[in-house]
Amino acid sequence: MLGWEFPILDFLKRGVCPLITIGTIQPLNPVALELGPITVYWYGLLIGLGAFLGYVLATREATKRGLPKELFADLLLYALPLAVIGARLYYVIFRWEQFADNPARAFAIWEGGLAIHGALIASVLTALIFAKKRGYSFWKIADIAAPSILLGQAVGRWGNFMNQEVYGGEVSRSFLENMMLPEFIINQMYINGAYHHPTFLYESIWNLIGVAILLYLRRVNMRRGEMFITYAIWYSVGRFFIEGIRTDYLLIGDFLRTAQVVSILTVVGGIILIIYRRKKGMADARYLDEEPVKGNNKPGNKKGGSKSGGKKKKKK
Repeated sequence: MLGWEFPILDFLKRGVCPLITIGTIQPLNPVALELGPITVYWYGLLIGLGAFLGYVLATREATKRGLPKELFADLLLYALPLAVIGARLYYVIFRWEQFADNPARAFAIWEGGLAIHGALIASVLTALIFAKKRGYSFWKIADIAAPSILLGQAVGRWGNFMNQEVYGGEVSRSFLENMMLPEFIINQMYINGAYHHPTFLYESIWNLIGVAILLYLRRVNMRRGEMFITYAIWYSVGRFFIEGIRTDYLLIGDFLRTAQVVSILTVVGGIILIIYRRKKGMADARYLDEEPVKGNNKPGNKKGGSKSGGKKKKKK
């Protein structure tokens, strides 16, 4: 009566009782909710969910590491919208032929087309400025955020799944069935009359494994900055090989796949950066080291007093 529709219920029904006959296979509805004039797409919903889970994980770790609880909330206010802009701008630049006739389509981000490398570039630049303005170590913030970023990417890839994008070359249905995939994933990979590699799933799993590794490395007490660099290297290695399977890739020139070039540069650059920072003594601090408290107001320490709580001189 109110014009509200809930396509999410259709998704749940089809997840439990999926269509098996090839002739009747239909893609999942990319719309999650329709509330009158408001349409909520799975793509944005899942990217938002990934960002929220990453925020919760980062905030919990930040408080353990002595940083303000609201630090990542403040950072996200700037980083999240700029990351979306950076991701879309990156995609549009390398796919300009799709938008040349109708540039207004560049704003239709709900249709997909957000490049993670563009989002990362925008986010890193935002975090650098933010950390400098607030007086915190960029590397400490980046290390804490590394598992959260990867978790957000893992969840966000399911938005690509709902849009039937980020898939690979053609495969047989039996190939997908032998992977023990649920029916709703197999059916969603039936695109343009053929089944395809679920490369969105490969990357999502790779990222989740990376999250587990990074969470373990927190206990190792790595040199400051190397947690984030490890994240960049881990993601880039996986992305390089997965990109080779994908069919919807961005190109530099006529044959160089953009993501593979960026991945190689990131791996090589990351290794060089680790070596350089160690040689120059820029990585002596450790991940678990406490952040110096500003204003010389350390816990249990009054201005001009001693940390050990020694006796104060009596005024005469």
